Amino acid sequence: MPEYPQSLVPAGSVAPAPRRVRAVLAGRTVLDTVRARYVWEWPPYPQYYVPLADVDTSLLLDEGTSEQTPRGTARHAALVVGDVHRPGAAALHGADAPEQLRDTVRFEWSALDAWFEEDEEVFVHPRNPYARVDAVRSTRHVRVELDGVVLAESGAPVMVFETGLPPRTYFPRSAVDSTHLVPSTTRTQCPYKGHTSAYWSVEVGGTVHPDLAWSYDFPTRDVLPIAGMVAFFDEKVDVVVDGQRQERPHTPFSD
Repeated sequence: MPEYPQSLVPAGSVAPAPRRVRAVLAGRTVLDTVRARYVWEWPPYPQYYVPLADVDTSLLLDEGTSEQTPRGTARHAALVVGDVHRPGAAALHGADAPEQLRDTVRFEWSALDAWFEEDEEVFVHPRNPYARVDAVRSTRHVRVELDGVVLAESGAPVMVFETGLPPRTYFPRSAVDSTHLVPSTTRTQCPYKGHTSAYWSVEVGGTVHPDLAWSYDFPTRDVLPIAGMVAFFDEKVDVVVDGQRQERPHTPFSD
């Protein structure tokens, strides 16, 4: 199996989040805090737990239900802003929560229209403070094949190394055989890289393999070297690096 760094933060860990965190819904600021807590509900990345005092509670509608969690009783609430109603958007933690999580709210990320860390929008989930994402120019010779057909080949790729994921290789567009690429309407978001600007399926031998390649035309500044370049899911193609065929990684797909 390919080897790469894994997340070392166990589930249940809690840490302070020193950055300002805000979230909005239908033009209203729902939360604005510098006292959030990172909580790792599972190891790859944390969620934000926000002090109730830093939440606009007039937008919360108690749903009259609750559940038991590893962090105590969570009381369910909806978010209501004008005609916008988001059921199950919030979980309120009270007296039986661990001390540092008492009187906090955990919001479903997708229930809000936008989240900000300081004044930069963040997508999908909070950025893990213990993870790195590096985009590094390389002179390794990398070739991507599918069913024996070469899709991309370059001696000047950009390698992206992200904690918990296998390395990704980004190719200059001139190094990609676009005759096998079929434009897709898929678009995704990443907390570390931003919005994808394009996705492609790959057609080889009359078979279309959906959503195998993607590109970020306007990535976040931390990974600017990948701007406009094309990457493939190593899990679904064959990759040869400096003449050595790589074993396909087994990991949840992530672009």
